[in-house]
Amino acid sequence: MTRSIYVAAPEGQTGKSVVALGLLDTLLREVESVGVFRPLVPAGQHDDILEMLLDLPGINLSYDDAIGITYDEMRTDPESALTTIVEKYGRISPRFDAIVVLGSDYADVTSPTELAFNADIAANLNAALLLVVNGFGRDVREIRDAADAALNEFTAHHVQTIGVIANRVDPAILDETSEALRQLTHLVVAALPAEPLLIAPTLRAQFEAVGATQVLGNPDLLERESQDAIVAAMTLPNVLSRLVTEATVIMPGDRSDLLPGLILAHHSGSFPQLTGVILTGGYPIPENVVKLFDGMHLDLPIGMTDQGTYTTAKDVFNTRGHFTSSPRKVETARRIFSEQVDSAELIKALEVPAASVITPLMFGYQLNELARRDRRRIVMPESSDDRILESASILLQRGVADLILLGDPVEIKTRASAMGWVLDGAEIVNPNDPELVERFAQEYATLRAHKGVTLEQAREKLKDLSYFGTMMVHLGMADGMVSGAINTTANTIRPSLEFIKTKPGVKVVSGSFLMCMPDRVHVYADCAVNPDPTAEQLADIAISSAETAIAFGIEPRVAMLSYSTGSSGSGADVDKVRQATELVRERRPDIALEGPIQFDAAVDPDVAKTKLPNSPVAGKATVFIFPDLNTGNNTYKAVQRSSGAVAIGPILQGLKKAVNDLSRGALVEDIVNTVVITAIQAQAEAN
Repeated sequence: MTRSIYVAAPEGQTGKSVVALGLLDTLLREVESVGVFRPLVPAGQHDDILEMLLDLPGINLSYDDAIGITYDEMRTDPESALTTIVEKYGRISPRFDAIVVLGSDYADVTSPTELAFNADIAANLNAALLLVVNGFGRDVREIRDAADAALNEFTAHHVQTIGVIANRVDPAILDETSEALRQLTHLVVAALPAEPLLIAPTLRAQFEAVGATQVLGNPDLLERESQDAIVAAMTLPNVLSRLVTEATVIMPGDRSDLLPGLILAHHSGSFPQLTGVILTGGYPIPENVVKLFDGMHLDLPIGMTDQGTYTTAKDVFNTRGHFTSSPRKVETARRIFSEQVDSAELIKALEVPAASVITPLMFGYQLNELARRDRRRIVMPESSDDRILESASILLQRGVADLILLGDPVEIKTRASAMGWVLDGAEIVNPNDPELVERFAQEYATLRAHKGVTLEQAREKLKDLSYFGTMMVHLGMADGMVSGAINTTANTIRPSLEFIKTKPGVKVVSGSFLMCMPDRVHVYADCAVNPDPTAEQLADIAISSAETAIAFGIEPRVAMLSYSTGSSGSGADVDKVRQATELVRERRPDIALEGPIQFDAAVDPDVAKTKLPNSPVAGKATVFIFPDLNTGNNTYKAVQRSSGAVAIGPILQGLKKAVNDLSRGALVEDIVNTVVITAIQAQAEAN
């Protein structure tokens, strides 16, 4: 039976779409098939919120199938409208295990009352209610009273409620609000903080609101959000002291003396980066001032309007953005929901059927959730590469790790600004900082004194940012490192082998991949590091890979692969695997293990019944240990190509601290995934 969850609010402007997005993410991690339904939509236009939700990976539903009726149709005949909504919902419900129904927006419904009409819909769809109340501008008592009144209305319509979420709450009263809601009800409760970014307009919207024409700067950056506005009519030092990140500066067009200083501050890296400038009064920028900018890369968009400063400021302050206007806003909303709502408690309350398989999509969501639960500090040494900066921007939006970028702060901020990437929250460390260089050099010289390394040689070695970043991990300044977009695998691993070393009891570093198959996730190793491991090394690789599986929520059932299954074959290669299997059994008897075993017997239940009928691993292995690098590397690529599997990794295993390599290709998506898995590894090692 389909489980229907109705996300509703007692008034407009609650931000319930943020909650609907977070709820869908939660369900997509746990449930095989999830749908979306919008009972009421505006007439003559597409609903932006619904389109955004339908575009989520894993939602397979057309816009027309996902809508009920228009507000106009409801107003004309409420009783017939309710019947139509139920019929349209009934057409799609058999297709899904769970459906999120998004209530109305309080746009123009007049009769019956909109709250009551939402309650009627929820009751007729047999949907459980997830109530969202507006916390903006309200104190704790007012939020509680609003929730109490709405709950009473839905209860009167015999609607089962599973949770209450207060949204847009003053961050200073989050805990008090959650506690007040808990006293009100035994249901799932949460308080989400107000986030200015979610209602921030784009610079383009501000330009359009005041009739401004762009005269300088990069037009591609008009889509950036503006989170504040500043009226600049004072002297430059006073203007500079009032600048805030991602603000639009409004200034009289005849104060062109301020413009060079603002642009210099924006590009300096020493002041907050701006979103844009609006010049009022219709005064053109003098030619001799424009000449100042000819020799520099001017990306900051500058617009000019004929309106006066007061009118322009009023129109800019009244311009509001839409939650769906940018991927950055969507990712921020996801992060807020994930950080504040107990997803396990919510799933339990929903009583939805758990998925019998783990799809790559589910696994990807689960990885992000794992990383968010206990954020780790990850250093990225290669910040001169645009892929790293773009990835950092995405990671910061998702809130999955605290990032340290190595490089010149001014250069990094300037490049990010020019490309429209937001790096707020990242720590930028200059690897030429003399204090850090000296501290790291002394530590390296001490660690490598047995190799005759001098202090001067240590200083020279630390010019290699892989060494600098690894030293930060070694000294506890970072929990993990991701490198390899520019450097080779060897250059990434070498510093770790020199002074981080391997875990106790492990003598070899290996590389595994998380293979996301269409219906499950496996661990493949070693596919990246050791060409021809010995039996002892294979045992190390197997144990490390089992621990990798556990860290990522995969039950380890380890298959020691060979060209022979059981005792049917002989020869040096199969004997090596047989010996490695015995070593693993001796060292880790708690691990479900089978070997030697052929690949087909490890993955195919029918073959397993014939070859190893009583094995706890055969036919359902999750961890695959290949006898050599040639076999492992070729197999993971062949499986990836033939089955459409997604390979995440490589993951370096066996080190005391989390270090991972990007040399496989270093696409932005690969970099993002690698940072996430490094953060999860760091969590496992800390625990």
